[in-house]
Amino acid sequence: MSYTALYRKFRPDHFKDVKGQDAIVTTLKNQVKADRIGHAYLFCGTRGTGKTSIAKLFAKTVNCENPVDGSPCGKCTSCRTIAAGASMNVIEIDAASNNGVDNIREIVDEVSYSPAEGKYKVYIIDEVHMLSIGAFNALLKTLEEPPSYVIFILATTEVHKIPITILSRCQRYDFKRIGIDTIVERMKELMEAEGIEVEEKALRFVAKTADGSMRDALSLLDQCIAFHYGKELTYDKVLDVLGAVDTQIFQKLLEVILEQNVLECIRLLEDMIMQGRELTQFVMDFIWYLRNLLLVKTSDNMEEVIDISGENLRQMKEVAERIEISAIYRYIRIFSETASKLKYSSAKRVLLEITLIKLCKPEMEVTSDSLAERLRVVEKQLEQGVVYKEVSISMPAEQREEKVPIKKQLPKAIPEEIKTVVKNWQGILQNAGMPLKLHLKNTRLSMREGERLMLVVEDGVSSDYLLKQEGNKEQVIRLIEEYMGKSIDLEIQVLQSNRNFEENYIDLSKIINIEIEEEE
Repeated sequence: MSYTALYRKFRPDHFKDVKGQDAIVTTLKNQVKADRIGHAYLFCGTRGTGKTSIAKLFAKTVNCENPVDGSPCGKCTSCRTIAAGASMNVIEIDAASNNGVDNIREIVDEVSYSPAEGKYKVYIIDEVHMLSIGAFNALLKTLEEPPSYVIFILATTEVHKIPITILSRCQRYDFKRIGIDTIVERMKELMEAEGIEVEEKALRFVAKTADGSMRDALSLLDQCIAFHYGKELTYDKVLDVLGAVDTQIFQKLLEVILEQNVLECIRLLEDMIMQGRELTQFVMDFIWYLRNLLLVKTSDNMEEVIDISGENLRQMKEVAERIEISAIYRYIRIFSETASKLKYSSAKRVLLEITLIKLCKPEMEVTSDSLAERLRVVEKQLEQGVVYKEVSISMPAEQREEKVPIKKQLPKAIPEEIKTVVKNWQGILQNAGMPLKLHLKNTRLSMREGERLMLVVEDGVSSDYLLKQEGNKEQVIRLIEEYMGKSIDLEIQVLQSNRNFEENYIDLSKIINIEIEEEE
């Protein structure tokens, strides 16, 4: 007899064998016990969470001659026929290959015939989101008002693709991802039944890799058992088969990144490639490792949240003490960007090497987290006795600007004429006409070397009005001179949008206000 895969061999025969979907199982059992069976159900959720298994169990239960506590007895003729796949009352349809209008019309025609034996005809339409719009429309009327002996069970992994008209006619059940502990317990039961020795740590890693899918977990476990057939399945053997990277590798890679050792990073990547590690999976696993590191860094008692051994958790805590949170954020950001690019890259190794170099050389980026990382490196090297004559931060050409010619120096003394202008600036503005008055509101008063009054205006519409339009600067000078009754030397400077006024110019209003307070 040919070998049967684990997920097929141990498909649940009773509702008690279904793991991780307790709420759905309880609801369906109660419907059977209370004889409140619906006519249309929609099972939606990620792959391998039990949609098809529960659909078959429900079909078996509603046709069972002697149901026990809402579950099939498994002994009557109907149960045995359905289990053998020979029942005419349970019709499974793959919507991926039967998605046309004609296929649905065949179902509609068949519905009119009552079952030859048993109570219900159950139509299980898998991957129902693959049906065409015409097929959905052909199904609508029958789905809404089928004969009393017909039940439709629609299963899908992409519920958002199903028309709202179909959704409104079905009882919807959302299947959640199965927890790691639940998957591990189920695999333990199956391994005992098969007589195979497996380390619990190995089962836990398989469960984690399955990402909430019981079917994926059993398929991966099947693969590992076949590779090491007749031997105890250990954690290391599972790592070899699944092409995964151990936490020790991640820890070592992170340490050389923190040391900015590009050569060692490339060497570690070369070793993983030679071992046959899949690069996309490596990046995703490293992001997960960084996530765990962030949890350890930001909170205590993470043993229940982070699914790793006690020894690995201890080592992770040691690493977390040597790294800043901002650095972890940066690493996660860069690796997440790389993960999205790897899917479409024809040179995955080169792309990953560039990523590692970027992590080691934060000066390649001009972002807040990379600047923080550069400061961390400088501080570390200063602690080690490295003296820096100059630390410069390179900027892209489009972000560079000419140095501001104004050098901020506190004046030795402010001329009385300038003090008078500053004190009465709001009164001077009241005498200005529009639109000059509007543009002058955006200006600040400062002083140039040589006792010259300076008007500082932010780069934009106001600076263009005052400097680029002929006669407007002279109009400002006349406005001040008429108020003062004497001539005054005025200069207008433009403040770039990325510069701070207080850091580059003398704020005369603050100085003079302090003097006034002292006099009072």
